[in-house]
Amino acid sequence: MATPSQFKFSNAVLLAPLLAALAIWSVFWFEVRFGVNFNDYGVYPRTLKGLRGVLLSPFIHGSVEHLYNNTLPLILLTAFLFYFYRREAVWVLLVGGLLSGLLTWLIGRPSYHIGASGIIYVLASFIFFKGIFAKYYRLIALSLTVVFIYGGMLWYIFSIKDGISWEGHLSGFLTGLFLALVVRTKVPVEKRYVWEREDYNEEEDEFMKHFDEHGNFIERKPDVEGDGAKINYQYKKRDD
Repeated sequence: MATPSQFKFSNAVLLAPLLAALAIWSVFWFEVRFGVNFNDYGVYPRTLKGLRGVLLSPFIHGSVEHLYNNTLPLILLTAFLFYFYRREAVWVLLVGGLLSGLLTWLIGRPSYHIGASGIIYVLASFIFFKGIFAKYYRLIALSLTVVFIYGGMLWYIFSIKDGISWEGHLSGFLTGLFLALVVRTKVPVEKRYVWEREDYNEEEDEFMKHFDEHGNFIERKPDVEGDGAKINYQYKKRDD
């Protein structure tokens, strides 16, 4: 079966995840190399100064462990997004990052919220719900894959562990759900066989006429008197 055009591999499937990983690692390297701390550039809820974190916070991480935990999910989910939703991928990333950041700014505790986890929750939520809403078998399979790999992330949208911005996770999750509802995607039309159509009439199907109501093959004898094809043999007399 041919691969639908929107599901074909492109350079963006590799470049986008690599650029995302390079961006967050470069910022962390700069902090370590020059002894600076960008945590103050994170989202600080309900302050004018804290709004800059809506744009900057996804690039800032507090430790190597924090950075490492976000890198692999960011790479994998971004690759999924650009492969299965390549026409909408950039829009989902940009709008998803802005909306989740703003929602964190509205509902968050008075603390600096940093890290790419908000974007990760946007991607996981969008990919999961969009696949379910689309009702296309490949996208549903992708949704189930995301649940299998990252289903445990759901618990972290609640306040179950100190030091984790559950508000950022919740904001990303809700944003992904919202985008799954409003973003229009083109789903391939599945091939339907004749017997799957609504106007299909079994009695008019020439193939089905060879079977009885129990599914048994009906052996039909050739009609001798019919207008069947005839074979004529011609013999040429040999001249001695």
